Amino acid sequence: MSQDSEKFDALAHALESVVGADAIRRDELMSAHTTFGVGGPADLFVTPATEDELIRVTRACVDTGVPHFLLGLGSDLLVGDKGYRGVMIDCAGALDDILLLGDPRETCEILCEAGAAIADVSELAASLGLTGFEFACGIPGSVGGAVFMNAGAYDGCCADVLESVRCLMPSGYVEEIPVDQLEMGYRTSRVRTEGLVVLSATFKLEAGDRSQIADRVAELTEARQSKQPLEYGSAGSTFKRPEGHFAGKLISDAGLKGYQVGGAAVSTKHAGFVVNLGGATAADVRAVISHVQDEVKRQFDVELEPEVRFVGDF
Repeated sequence: MSQDSEKFDALAHALESVVGADAIRRDELMSAHTTFGVGGPADLFVTPATEDELIRVTRACVDTGVPHFLLGLGSDLLVGDKGYRGVMIDCAGALDDILLLGDPRETCEILCEAGAAIADVSELAASLGLTGFEFACGIPGSVGGAVFMNAGAYDGCCADVLESVRCLMPSGYVEEIPVDQLEMGYRTSRVRTEGLVVLSATFKLEAGDRSQIADRVAELTEARQSKQPLEYGSAGSTFKRPEGHFAGKLISDAGLKGYQVGGAAVSTKHAGFVVNLGGATAADVRAVISHVQDEVKRQFDVELEPEVRFVGDF
């Protein structure tokens, strides 16, 4: 452990009294909890079962000064090969309830805990004939992560259907924040910029035509399957869309499709994806990302900003 051992052991003991010993694991490999399938061990891996436990675990980390990270489904993370020095708080292990509020035959709300899969929310909405969430049918992240980065695809995004978010604030208090106060933008929000902890989110959806909703979901699913390298581990689109350009086209035009370091490569199917072909390390993935950035800058004078978040020690 790189933390002061006495302080760290005291925190581990305190967390056991909150979540129980069975909900805490030491040196948990993050490769099992990220869609890239890479990443070294986290010092502590804690799975709260309730919102209250999540709040208490987070507060305990803050109070003791031990680094902590809120983990959803790990779909936008690259965790270093040396792992994460601190407490990885697993929100998706148990905090995944989805609750329908109201009559689906008219405008109604869906309340989701932070660890719920955003694709599951989309599937439920479609099955109830609620429209507005079709765009999320193939997004692999959690509700908390989707709010954090205002996840979106195919001309839709989280902000379009979000009503409010219940957050643990840096002050330690819990607040319900309406969407118009969340400063949702392209792959950003107050959750991201201010370090808020999403506890749950409420989405507002309209009643629609079930067959039209099903057709749209099928259309988007087919588009993803035909255009994206879903057969390999990745974090989805590796780069944010640069203003006036498309990242995938720039990378392809730079001749970088198939560029490979170790087990990581630029997908030959969609140049906007860096994928794990098998046996990749986090260092391999980061090397590919860095080379792509350098070449696109050299050839086109365009800065590519990663959509992937780099976490831990490389």
